[in-house]
Amino acid sequence: MNFKLRVWRQEASEAKGRLVNYYATDVSPHTSFLEMLDIVNERLVEKGEDPIAFESDCREGICGTCSLTINGEAHGPDHPGAACQLYMRRFKDGATITVEPFRARPFRLVRDLVVSRSALDRIVQAGGFVSARSGSAPEANSIPVPKHDADLAMEAAACIGCGACAAACPNASAMLFTSAKVSHLALLPQGNAERTARVLRMVGQMDAEGFGNCTNTYECEAVCPAEISASFIAKLNREYALATLRKKSGM
Repeated sequence: MNFKLRVWRQEASEAKGRLVNYYATDVSPHTSFLEMLDIVNERLVEKGEDPIAFESDCREGICGTCSLTINGEAHGPDHPGAACQLYMRRFKDGATITVEPFRARPFRLVRDLVVSRSALDRIVQAGGFVSARSGSAPEANSIPVPKHDADLAMEAAACIGCGACAAACPNASAMLFTSAKVSHLALLPQGNAERTARVLRMVGQMDAEGFGNCTNTYECEAVCPAEISASFIAKLNREYALATLRKKSGM
């Protein structure tokens, strides 16, 4: 298979970027998208040119570092799944493919296709944890948790923090990410002690980072590799409203 690539190249966040044309030739349809970029880079290095900078780690859809916008879609056209799980057979032979970094103001561009998603880390650091020491692992049934709550908590915990939700949202909202992190702990008994302070701190940090508001376009849910439901955003809104009332009443 042969492809024409239009790849965003930018030396640094302050530099001016542009789309540059490259050609990926004789690519197997069973090649993953990142492997295809590896092949292109090998050929660029052989010619003495700078390779395309992009991020990857696990290449199994677990780590969330492959933050690519492919033909205008976060992680590309094969949903649910991360860019590393996208294979070239998903495209037509001879197709033109545009590859860009995630576009969201809080995601600072580092180089080419690499962006810093440390804003998401700071949201988690603001309160996405349980501060009380849990000690050794308790016996499984010592703290009863309804199955429905346990299942929802597991669904929320599946978020890999890739940032595709914010990149796909027209408002660059991080509500799906934040709601998953808040809900994960709010649904479990261990998280109840700090749930009020947690949601206030995390939403406050999300706003401070410059993420936009949710206007229910559901683009976040459509591109999420972990298939996190947008219903968690409604839960976040309820958690935040209750926490605000408790704070005002001094509870």
